[in-house]
Amino acid sequence: MSPSNLSSAVLRTVFVIVFSVMGFLLGREVYLSVLSLHFASEGLQLAMLILSPVAGAIIGLFVAPLAQSFFEGELNAVEHSIERLAPSELAGGAVGLLLGLGMALLLKSILFELISVTGRAGSYVAILLYLIVAVFFAYLGARVGAKTRLVPLPKGSAIRGGSAKVVDTSVIVDARIVEIYQSGFIEGVLTVPRFVLRELQAVADSEDPQRRTRGRRGLEALARLQELSAIEINERDYADLPPGSVDAKLVRLAHELQARLITNDYNLNRVAQVEGVEVLNINELANAVKPVVLPGEELHVHVIREGKETHQGVAYLDDGTMIVIEQGKRLVGSSTNVVVTSVLQTVAGRMIFARPKATSAAAR
Repeated sequence: MSPSNLSSAVLRTVFVIVFSVMGFLLGREVYLSVLSLHFASEGLQLAMLILSPVAGAIIGLFVAPLAQSFFEGELNAVEHSIERLAPSELAGGAVGLLLGLGMALLLKSILFELISVTGRAGSYVAILLYLIVAVFFAYLGARVGAKTRLVPLPKGSAIRGGSAKVVDTSVIVDARIVEIYQSGFIEGVLTVPRFVLRELQAVADSEDPQRRTRGRRGLEALARLQELSAIEINERDYADLPPGSVDAKLVRLAHELQARLITNDYNLNRVAQVEGVEVLNINELANAVKPVVLPGEELHVHVIREGKETHQGVAYLDDGTMIVIEQGKRLVGSSTNVVVTSVLQTVAGRMIFARPKATSAAAR
């Protein structure tokens, strides 16, 4: 039997015992307080003395599974909510809960002094009001305490060997994050939110073959990072934001964790910077480590296709940089030496313009 099944069985047994005993005692109390006054015959009184507690115990047996199910459902909801809280929020909520209960305890004596003077009924009213006040202050204290971090994390705080970093779906799908992490350029544990995993799963299950391939590549990259013990799953979610607003959730999570956001998404990059979140962009890293190419430099390339203009040819460097070759259409399918004429830096990366070496020499 698994631990979860064992704990469920123990809980079920406890509920059955408690509710059956409670039903037995309540049935007995009902007989002594009500039914015994309506039966003059000793035989009927003896029968009701036996039947009332038994009936109460049977009712308790039927109510026990419902109470257990409700209890386990609420317990799971509380556990799921706690998992979404950061340690500082959890500590703040616990302190707030204790302070709320303390305030309710201070009001207890006042309530009993004001209400219990009216007699026994007033005492019952005082007890009920105290329970309501205690629950209210405990809930209020926990909510306020959770929002007021007891121990705020300093910006860039160390988490298992590196500052906190939240990973976007675009980076996982890109898959270069694995090699970058192995190279040591990124340290520490990468935080992957549960809502990012759901988005990645949706991409992997897409009907579009290209999106499906990218999604599965992302799942493979996640598996490799998990083997490196490089990721941790964050269960926090935000019910006040639409389910599809992954970008907004990422920015808020990075804010709350005071973490850096790793992304390749240009729009998310800009939004995060406006919101004051530090961004690590893998495309910018790739552009930064590309070899510097200057006008007048000679390159040996293989022309693979025609360009947008009728006379152009297109080649690529080993790092994927596109080279547009003027008068290169006739060279498609062959290797040649070209001379760089200009370099254009764009948001998507670098683009190099060149001419075949012979043409450049002839022009001079």
